[in-house]
Amino acid sequence: MARIRVQEADFDLGAETAALLAGRADIGGLGAFIGTVRGDVGGRALAALHLEHYPAMTEAAMAAIAAEAERRFALAGCTLIHRVGRLVPGAQIVLVLAASAHRQAALDASSFLIDWLKTDAPFWKREEFTDGESRWVEARDSDTAAKARWAG
Repeated sequence: MARIRVQEADFDLGAETAALLAGRADIGGLGAFIGTVRGDVGGRALAALHLEHYPAMTEAAMAAIAAEAERRFALAGCTLIHRVGRLVPGAQIVLVLAASAHRQAALDASSFLIDWLKTDAPFWKREEFTDGESRWVEARDSDTAAKARWAG
């Protein structure tokens, strides 16, 4: 069963891992990814990253991709947490945990999930630079290429 949250508050890796693994003897591997806000984007100093979303749409899309990962990789469970609001460099922005009986499935599932989150999750990101300029962020070609390996 997937645990999905979109929130402004930070998350605790230890608490989230414990919640996913609690009472489970069938889990042999846990794939994890924590994304943080970079302080430098293309040689420019970032002051903050602003994330917006439509709650019902975003959570439904995240639940659908989590269900796909659970089916595709035979997961025992997964956790997806994505933060929204204004986040400063160094702040945690996203957590992906994928639990499986076997390590490779857990690792593959966590890669699959973060690749989807980077390209297709319905979040709108705006970078705010220290010089006062800001711009909306689009998926990079490298993110799209990483996601393409999961097609089919």
